[in-house]
Amino acid sequence: MKKFTIALFTTLALSVSAHAQTCKVTDPTGTPLNVRATPNGKVIGKVKNNTVVYVSKYDYDNKGRPWALIFNAKNDKYIGWVYREFISCY
Repeated sequence: MKKFTIALFTTLALSVSAHAQTCKVTDPTGTPLNVRATPNGKVIGKVKNNTVVYVSKYDYDNKGRPWALIFNAKNDKYIGWVYREFISCY
């Protein structure tokens, strides 16, 4: 299972930049943005404002709030899910 998971994330990372939208973290609170395992799920990290990311997928939580699955734009590394309203896409 571990090899499959690694292969899946590698495949996602390699294909992300070709098919994803470029965005920047713009959390209006000025603090690092929480990164979650799933939309509105467990916090697994943080990402700083002005970090350039790729969005590979959008989804909604059970309250209808928008979330984005992001990858680091510099190295295509998986980051996780962030609240969509706190990123600006171009």
